[in-house]
Amino acid sequence: MTISSDVDTSLQGSSPNGVNNHVLDLPDYTPGPLNLNGNPRNGLEYFNTGLFTTAPLGTPGSASRRAFHGPGMLNFDISLMKSFQFSETKALQLRWETFNTFNHAQFFGPSAVNGDFDNPLFGQVVKAAPARVMQLGAKFTF
Repeated sequence: MTISSDVDTSLQGSSPNGVNNHVLDLPDYTPGPLNLNGNPRNGLEYFNTGLFTTAPLGTPGSASRRAFHGPGMLNFDISLMKSFQFSETKALQLRWETFNTFNHAQFFGPSAVNGDFDNPLFGQVVKAAPARVMQLGAKFTF
């Protein structure tokens, strides 16, 4: 989870320009409980955004860029395979594979939670990994 501020309050000219997409400025952080949301599917903010304020002009901000992590991941993949031997040289293999088998929401990765302080979605979970994926396969060897 990366926190940043697009406003150049530090007056260092560090606004992202497409070539240099690194923002140096951060919001100010007031110590307090983050209240991390254990169930990001409920639509509430992932953390207590009230602890963050705009940094005063001429300062880079007191928040840590990566002080805590975003939501985790709980993933189960299953593969079933059956081989049929027809002769010494001929065989058929059937496979069924599922990824994210139980279709659990996967809020994982650096962009799952919006950490841009100047964005209206600051603190919201904005991305999830794909839903359940299944595939079938057959292989005939001779």
